[in-house]
Amino acid sequence: MVLDVLGLSSEESTAYRALVSMPSAGPGDLAPRVGGDRDEAARLLGVLERKGLAARSVGDIARFVASPPGTAFGALLLQRQNELRLAELELGSLAELYRAASAGRGVAEVVDVIIGVPALRQRLEQLQLGAKSEVMTFVKAPVAIISGAENTAEDDAVARGVRYRVLLERAMLDEDVDIDGIVAARNAGEEIRIADSLPLKLFVVDREIALLPLIRSSDVATTGALLVHQSGLLDALIALFELEWATAMEVTASADGFAGSGVDDLDVQILTLLLTGLTDQAVASHLRTSLRTVQRRVRRLMDLARVQTRMQLGYQAFRLGWLPGESGHRRG
Repeated sequence: MVLDVLGLSSEESTAYRALVSMPSAGPGDLAPRVGGDRDEAARLLGVLERKGLAARSVGDIARFVASPPGTAFGALLLQRQNELRLAELELGSLAELYRAASAGRGVAEVVDVIIGVPALRQRLEQLQLGAKSEVMTFVKAPVAIISGAENTAEDDAVARGVRYRVLLERAMLDEDVDIDGIVAARNAGEEIRIADSLPLKLFVVDREIALLPLIRSSDVATTGALLVHQSGLLDALIALFELEWATAMEVTASADGFAGSGVDDLDVQILTLLLTGLTDQAVASHLRTSLRTVQRRVRRLMDLARVQTRMQLGYQAFRLGWLPGESGHRRG
């Protein structure tokens, strides 16, 4: 709850919210609202009274009334705001010191080493929570650090407007990623492309720092990472990302904007997965449909595009704007 930030426990927050919604309350009235017995409710009322969040009723001192929220939390909120301002000033000062120290880094100090999965998970979360504008990442099998479902820091960053460019290795479609996850990520605002293979795992934040997980599949306990600071090496990693990104297959999961083309969402998803190199059977498995349906859809698309081979279909799909591409005719 929001009130937790202002120094209340979750139980105290629940009790105060319940008390605010009632003219007055005794332990018996409050108990059902806080999921406890009368003794627990009486204890919580006592805590709220000591914190100035509740007062005894004039007509019956066994009953309590909530203190006005503006009065009860106004001073505390102002205190927290002042603490945040001081923290921002201190952070700015530390950032200046860090930049000055970074400028004097030697070649050996451009790269830091992180050892162990717990430390690597923590640093990955910190980097995403601190991202301001953009995150670029290579996602390569095997997944040994954190799965997409566990990476809630990514969801938080996307929600606050950080641009995510995610480049998936095709093998990830067989390990940790399905079409539903891709659709959900795209709907949330992420940009996703698929490459045949990727040279390494990579995570670049704001073009200022990069994380290179080093995974030894035979011994996850010794997994570590390199943390690369601003340098020529970081510039090279960013250039590598841009090169791989430019040649990768953009993932399209919806036929929105292609009205009248005769192409629907399933057609677009089938085309996208086929062009990443998956077999008909693998496409059917990912889309939870039958092999026969995939083959029938592909034949219909070939007829729509007026082509005889699948290679021609891929070319025509881009040219007609069924899939994204530099040469495609965009609708808009």
